[in-house]
Amino acid sequence: MSELTLFQKLLEIQKEVKGLGKDKQGNGYQYVTGSKVLDKIKPLMIKHEILLKQEIISIENIRQDYRTSLSQNQETKEWTGKPKSEILSKVMMRFTWIDCKSGDTDVNEFGANGQNDWDKGVGSALTYAERYFLLKYFHINTDEDDIDNPERKAEELAEQEAELKKQAEIKEANEKEQARRIEIQLDLDSAGTVEELGTKYTALSSPDKVMFKKYVTTLKEKLTKK
Repeated sequence: MSELTLFQKLLEIQKEVKGLGKDKQGNGYQYVTGSKVLDKIKPLMIKHEILLKQEIISIENIRQDYRTSLSQNQETKEWTGKPKSEILSKVMMRFTWIDCKSGDTDVNEFGANGQNDWDKGVGSALTYAERYFLLKYFHINTDEDDIDNPERKAEELAEQEAELKKQAEIKEANEKEQARRIEIQLDLDSAGTVEELGTKYTALSSPDKVMFKKYVTTLKEKLTKK
């Protein structure tokens, strides 16, 4: 069997990674983390003996000044808030696939932005670039409604099973609690004298005493009238 070319190896990776479910939420939206992408693709890269070389072609840093926790003065209509500054980093990168056996390469340029605190803007941009380059290069589906995403289906099934199990456990617990209360009530009803009723009530736990206090008072009144 002839050795696969670099592009054939990359195609094999694309065949194996059909879709990735979004595993994190931030700033009001869900996304696939870089760790999840690498966990899927890195073992396949090792299997096919290919490397991904990453180079920074250019970086542009722009200071972003804005305010958080905005509030408006009802009289002056002026907006006030806590001042905050971050760095918007725009990076252009070169991603090169390298076949460790043949030495063949595939060069791709990819740009990304990242905004964060002063020393983290570039890191955010690099992380974003790597994650989305891999997702776009291999056409990996991440849409929640993607019917071809097997991982999404598995996650949804697991969530549904967990929810059904939770509901069943709650129902079972409620039924047991209801049966326990009925049993206590019947035991209190069996008391023939006020003294016996008092003994049964004293034996109850503190929460049950609170729960059955009014009921015991009613029974005591009935026994007293006998």
